[in-house]
Amino acid sequence: MTKIGTTGGRRALLPVVLLAALAAGCGTQRAADTAAAGATPHGATATPSTPVDRPCPGESTTPTPQAPTPSASPTAPPQDHYAENHGFMVPFPLHGDRRCQGIEEAGRVRKALEPLRRRGDFSTDAVRGALLGLGYPAERVETYRNGPTSVDFLVQADDYPVCVEGDMNRARTETDAFGGYPDQTGCDRPTGGH
Repeated sequence: MTKIGTTGGRRALLPVVLLAALAAGCGTQRAADTAAAGATPHGATATPSTPVDRPCPGESTTPTPQAPTPSASPTAPPQDHYAENHGFMVPFPLHGDRRCQGIEEAGRVRKALEPLRRRGDFSTDAVRGALLGLGYPAERVETYRNGPTSVDFLVQADDYPVCVEGDMNRARTETDAFGGYPDQTGCDRPTGGH
């Protein structure tokens, strides 16, 4: 017995069956695959990870009290875009081993400048000489007079960069370490817009 039209019907049905099979499996992912790939399951949103810093040698493990963050009221007027437009001037924080290096470098700088401060030597040349004495290259050390009894300084400790900035005045020698600025290399604070 001969069947007429069966082969043509099967050929026409083949693309429909293949399309249905592909559509059924398209966009699905098993939970085990999601967990193994480190992805979030459907419906969840991914959030960036926050670096966790270990205590560095000589650092206190007591947490510093944080000021409460103000909450925005729903009827508050729209904010200006100052922070958004000046974000390029906000330095990068250091994390991990670089953070420990920054703390160590800031301590070295403070220790080298303290004798000058106690002596009352607030000349930029004396501050620069003390910083060069720590082994920093001359082109990576900047000093600025900030009144008769205050000197500001900036040191690029390495190419990462690890930067140390601060102020030496009658009351104290203050230092802070950071990791440079967005949109440029080095430690100098950018002055232009983005």
